[in-house]
Amino acid sequence: MSIATIPLAGVIGHPIAHSKSPRLHGHWLKRYGIPGHYIPMDVASNDLAHVLNILPKAGFKGVNVTIPHKEAMLDIADVISDRAALIGAANTMTFQSDGKLHADNTDGIGFISNLKQNAPDWDPSSGPALVLGAGGAARAIVAALLHERVPKIYLANRTRARADALKAHFGAKVEVIDWSQAAPYLEDVATLINTTSLGMEGKEELKLSLDHLQSQTLVTDIVYTPLTTNLLATAHAKGCRVVDGLGMLLHQAVPGFERWFGHTPEVDEDLRQVMLR
Repeated sequence: MSIATIPLAGVIGHPIAHSKSPRLHGHWLKRYGIPGHYIPMDVASNDLAHVLNILPKAGFKGVNVTIPHKEAMLDIADVISDRAALIGAANTMTFQSDGKLHADNTDGIGFISNLKQNAPDWDPSSGPALVLGAGGAARAIVAALLHERVPKIYLANRTRARADALKAHFGAKVEVIDWSQAAPYLEDVATLINTTSLGMEGKEELKLSLDHLQSQTLVTDIVYTPLTTNLLATAHAKGCRVVDGLGMLLHQAVPGFERWFGHTPEVDEDLRQVMLR
């Protein structure tokens, strides 16, 4: 392959030094012998549109975008996927051959693929879900759960107004409940999802009593530092199936890598161990 055709991709955020995406994509590039590069780029909001205009001219096939740019991408992109429009944010950008910038959101794909890989007997239609949090991740996850035909979603957030906004966006199958009253709902839910940063290293703990949690409930946490949060440890001790959050990060990266580098990568234990180093 000539130097001129080496595919480039990257991740844009502000800040970006903490991102694990370069390690993830770098592992896949090496594994599959693809002579490409994936580069972290710290770009301020005022420079975002200009940088995105320049990158295709430098050989870039696309980029991931992360905080604080996910919502802004919908104003910049020429083509927006149905998923990204529904969620109201984009994380995966592709520079199309016709010169247009395509925006997509793969967070929901990553979330569902993680559950299906690590809890293959999970049945979305078996009962309601309780979603903790109402931020960007929650929007993607609620959209994905509804797509998978979860019959009802209870939504709890410490700031109720943000949960009400998601309810207004997604409709009748979403019911907002008070954060302080969430615990009793655990008796009835088939799936419990923490989409907040509570329980992450350096953050305060998630204070939710699990006394009502049933052993048949699937419990997952999008936090992956630590890999086993207190929520997952307590749920596991009660006999629940638990799924950690690392797989969501890994699976959400698959569509972008496939589009930019022309190969569908595999999410396996080898990749998990690389990311945990």
